[in-house]
Amino acid sequence: MNPEEELNKDLNTPGEQNNPLNQNPLEQSTSVPPTSSFNIWEQNRLDLSLVSNTANSLRVELQKIIVGQKELVNLLLSSILVGGHVLIEGVPGVAKTLTAKLMAQAFDSDFSRIQFTPDLMPTDVVGTNIFNVKTSDFEFKSGPVFSNIVLIDEINRAPAKTQAALFEVMEEYQVTIDGVTYPMEFPFFVIATQNPVEQEGTYKLPEAQLDRFLYKINVQYPDLKEEREILQKFRSDFRIDKKPSVNKIISPELLKECQELIEKVTIKDTLLDYIAEIVVSTRNSGDLFLGASPRASLALLKASKSLAAIEGRDFVTPDDIQYAAYPVLNHRIILTPEREMEGVDPRDLIRDMIKKIEVPR
Repeated sequence: MNPEEELNKDLNTPGEQNNPLNQNPLEQSTSVPPTSSFNIWEQNRLDLSLVSNTANSLRVELQKIIVGQKELVNLLLSSILVGGHVLIEGVPGVAKTLTAKLMAQAFDSDFSRIQFTPDLMPTDVVGTNIFNVKTSDFEFKSGPVFSNIVLIDEINRAPAKTQAALFEVMEEYQVTIDGVTYPMEFPFFVIATQNPVEQEGTYKLPEAQLDRFLYKINVQYPDLKEEREILQKFRSDFRIDKKPSVNKIISPELLKECQELIEKVTIKDTLLDYIAEIVVSTRNSGDLFLGASPRASLALLKASKSLAAIEGRDFVTPDDIQYAAYPVLNHRIILTPEREMEGVDPRDLIRDMIKKIEVPR
């Protein structure tokens, strides 16, 4: 082993051995990446205890009921603390909707749930103008999307026309009806779920809508230990009647303060270049029909800052970027038909792209 390799090993330099993407997809690390030595001699100049304590409190509340799913919880916390929308994909019964509902309950904000179905119309989501006989005028009746936290269950069950109703509100935080614009109140973010297996009666989400989600989180089955813990928890409480209550942890004011602190987290120019190289590599890959847009670069920037802040660090490391890369990019790229027919896993593709890019020291 040469001196440089020995130094990297001793200091736990971020690289192939520490990159969560280099693990088996079914054995992917379910915790926030360890603090690397990228800034091992630096000291925090920004007090991020408010962010890290808030994240820990939210995590404790969710773990009262949710067993396992640490990666899902971590990424949800990371996204919500920067106001990002999340798409959760997984087979039925892995606590997608339950986790989203519990997260919403921990916020001192309005919450609404929309069950997407094939007969759902855009006006059922955003609202419409209704004629008032008493005033002889039209009045706007807002839809369920006018809330702070919106849970959209089975988002891929609604047709394209209804899905398109979310374009404006998810990107611009406003709804325009008959030429009148209605802004959303702070905070506003969407948590959507979908089933990747069942195809009957579903409609594929357009790329423009997928690009508006900060993360697409693929939820895996619990392992044997977690499966046993689930059975123990519900062995004498089928309806979860004895479940502990989820306390309201975060207010709009506290969330705003956390977001302002996260924006101040330091990220070096070399790491900005690292993010740019990762995203641009998706556009130059012969294995991809569609690469990631500049919105993906901004998403990686937000995500890495948020992950660092949750850990109480005021600086971003390459580990933060690598950890966020797959959930940020996997829904923004499209494999070529040849690679899709071969059954290539996007996780493996993203992992290989990252391995080819030199990690900043």
